[in-house]
Amino acid sequence: MVILHVKRGDESQFLLATSVDASVDILLQEITAIYNGRLKVGRVCSEMAELAEHGITLPPNMQGLTDEQIVELKLKDEWEEKCVPSGGAVFKKDDVGRRNGQGWTHLICKAVMLMSYLFLCFVSAPNDKMKEVLLKTVDEVKALVSKKQAEANVCVTMAMVKEGLDQLRGATMIVYPMGLPPHDPIRMEFEDCEDLSGTQASLQVLAEDECQLWWAAKEMQRGKKLQDYIGKNDKTKLVVKIQKKGQGAPAREPLVSDEQHKQMMLHYYRRQEELKKLEEADDDTYLDSEWSDRQALKRQFQGLTNIKWGPR
Repeated sequence: MVILHVKRGDESQFLLATSVDASVDILLQEITAIYNGRLKVGRVCSEMAELAEHGITLPPNMQGLTDEQIVELKLKDEWEEKCVPSGGAVFKKDDVGRRNGQGWTHLICKAVMLMSYLFLCFVSAPNDKMKEVLLKTVDEVKALVSKKQAEANVCVTMAMVKEGLDQLRGATMIVYPMGLPPHDPIRMEFEDCEDLSGTQASLQVLAEDECQLWWAAKEMQRGKKLQDYIGKNDKTKLVVKIQKKGQGAPAREPLVSDEQHKQMMLHYYRRQEELKKLEEADDDTYLDSEWSDRQALKRQFQGLTNIKWGPR
């Protein structure tokens, strides 16, 4: 079994188990699928943390508006009465104005509008118990596909990514059994209809046909097998890097890791401190001391001790 340590730039991503008979095309499909799947899990986890805090997402035409603007424009969220979390909702206003946990009870528009509008708006932020369900699931799924799995020598598979998404979907259904609104980004992620255009997340996604695989400063060409580059040794570990086409060869791996570099610097520092102490201890004034005189015993037997030169 060949272990591929997949990196993007200098950042470690995950470990992938394969064989020397695997083709480069299949490897690229697996790597990009897992890589993009982990990105999807990260996006869903981020949104679910907001869901647990502030409830479902407002319709696009209501996001970012103030309470007064919503009243003046006569806007109403048709989904907030349908999407009430299990166990009841609590007040939690979203300062960004993106989710509906705004805590209205009754809002009356201004008198200058010549008529009054009464809005009964239900806050849909889940209570503490349901919030704990969401956040606990988020933590478990993050750990399942975390980059720390590579440090623990645990290989990540597409099945693990799908399992994480299923756990997140299940937690959402527990808290919101009636489902989420169709415009909620979490539901759009689950249905694979998310729109990432114009976002930073769209720059991170890798298309399989635009992806390249590099090892030892060489691009692994499509149509070839892994054994064409590493031979038939099926018990090895490689550090490979994924790169978009046109970006050139990725930077070479450093000769020593960051941890090894730290240990080396620590060793040199300790050695330097030891040399300083030795220099400070290199003092020969003790040679003038009586106890260091090698002829002291001989003079004592000859009665030549305590001899003073000079007038009495």
